[in-house]
Amino acid sequence: MRAVKTNEMIGQNPFLLFRQWYREAVDAGIPEPGTMTLATADTEGRPSARTVLLKDFDEKGFVFFTNYRSRKGLQLERNPRAALVIYWQHSGRQVRIEGRVEKVTAGESDRYFATRPRGSQLGAWASEQSSTIPSRESLERSLRERELEFRDREVPRPPHWGGYRLIPERMEFWVEREDRLHDRVVYERFSKGDPEGWICRRMAP
Repeated sequence: MRAVKTNEMIGQNPFLLFRQWYREAVDAGIPEPGTMTLATADTEGRPSARTVLLKDFDEKGFVFFTNYRSRKGLQLERNPRAALVIYWQHSGRQVRIEGRVEKVTAGESDRYFATRPRGSQLGAWASEQSSTIPSRESLERSLRERELEFRDREVPRPPHWGGYRLIPERMEFWVEREDRLHDRVVYERFSKGDPEGWICRRMAP
């Protein structure tokens, strides 16, 4: 992985820099380069975090999928703000993204759901994510019931399952350096709807 020059982190559009870093992680053969930590909070400000997978991104935002009834789904319904962290250890790079979250369209969720392995599709129906269950056997029984229900036909997307898009208001790019003098560059949005509407600042590590 080539070193990142300081001036390559300074620019008008943080999405171009993210796309470059993501592509280089893919090219380096990193398993699941879209692995990221998603942090949400309830209405009282109590945070929770978990690992999710980045499934799509563009200048509209960063997309992941889940059960809308899960803990994160319920928190996002009541407090639609979140933060993402992506860390590529092999290159010493980290990206932090903060902003508001909205559901993607039903069509986007349908298209992605159709690409998932059949077992994962059935699992989305079988698992009442984040709810208490009596046993592992009950979960496996629920899966068998769904296998019978959808036998010999395509599995539709459950209405309680779909995608979210985090629309960034702040993005920080971090590069590991010697003596803990890391590079940190922060982009903050000042103009909604303008792809060049970002203020870029260098931060002390």
